[in-house]
Amino acid sequence: MTGNRALVVAADTVVLDEVLRLAAVANCETECVPDLVAARARWKEAPLVLVDEVAVAEDDPVRLPPRKGVLVVCKGPPAPGTWQRAFAVGAQQVHSLPDDETAVLKAFAEIVEGPARPGGRVLAVVGGRGGAGASVLAAGIATTAASAGENVLLVDCDPLGGGLDVLFGAENHQGLRWPALRVDSGQILLSALETALPHRDYGTGRIRFLSTGEKGPDPSGDAIAGVVTSARRAGRLVICDLPRHLGGGAAEAAARADLVLVVVPPEVRACSAAKRVVDLLRRTGADVRLIVRGPSPGDLTAAYVSATVDVPLLAELRTERRLAHAIEKGHFHPKPHGPLHTTASTALATLTTLPEPTP
Repeated sequence: MTGNRALVVAADTVVLDEVLRLAAVANCETECVPDLVAARARWKEAPLVLVDEVAVAEDDPVRLPPRKGVLVVCKGPPAPGTWQRAFAVGAQQVHSLPDDETAVLKAFAEIVEGPARPGGRVLAVVGGRGGAGASVLAAGIATTAASAGENVLLVDCDPLGGGLDVLFGAENHQGLRWPALRVDSGQILLSALETALPHRDYGTGRIRFLSTGEKGPDPSGDAIAGVVTSARRAGRLVICDLPRHLGGGAAEAAARADLVLVVVPPEVRACSAAKRVVDLLRRTGADVRLIVRGPSPGDLTAAYVSATVDVPLLAELRTERRLAHAIEKGHFHPKPHGPLHTTASTALATLTTLPEPTP
């Protein structure tokens, strides 16, 4: 169908090759014509029009009806007068390659994926100290949301965490892991990614998880940003399990999160460690809340932990009997009204009260 193809008007073969490469990355079909005269037939119906600098610089400009979704693309900085000629053909932007590759990829992706859907949210979970239970809470929030009918993307950003697929007993399931994922310029085609990921169904919803692998490189900042941004744009609930040091691009997830939960046991050393984690999170601009995971070996209260770490308390999380035993057996099924489910429900309810993210 030609109606879903982007129209590429290019006289410069170098620019044409670059534009077609970006279209292939986004899995977007194109129709190519050499000049604006040849573009007349599809000018109004094409969902996106990209015009190269040579085509808009012709001595006898072609008069075409005004429309949205016109971009001028050039190799390197635009020549003098390019912006004026671009506006004359109704272009909204001039993009220089390779610097503006991400913007061009985004334009192609919007054709393939459709317009941004409402409701996409990002929640991140991080431990205030090692072994605090952040991964279990992240998985518990995912299962609670899926049981309520959500399609959830659970993103493992901690290469030393053992893998979220292991938590679900799915380490041997076929599917894509981070080391096998290639992301060009921070862009990802979400529909293709979701098809390739292992998943678990809970109730009427589904959790797809992108886990770290036993071998291979850590996820980069561009890769994490591309996955999280694309999933939010598609209206997904994204839950990220972060490492405490925010390395390997995890800071990109924290910066894009609507809410970050720090899990802290009520212990003196845990409070001290959590302060440093919170300091790193605040540098990303994250909205940070506290989950206190008891019991306390020294009778520290959740209010004391909140005051010491200087983070608002969201909830207290009690230990759920036999959950650790079930996880060891590869079964992650928190009790419907147990402590983990209750805390997860509080976190999800808080997430819905936050301002809608900007698309």
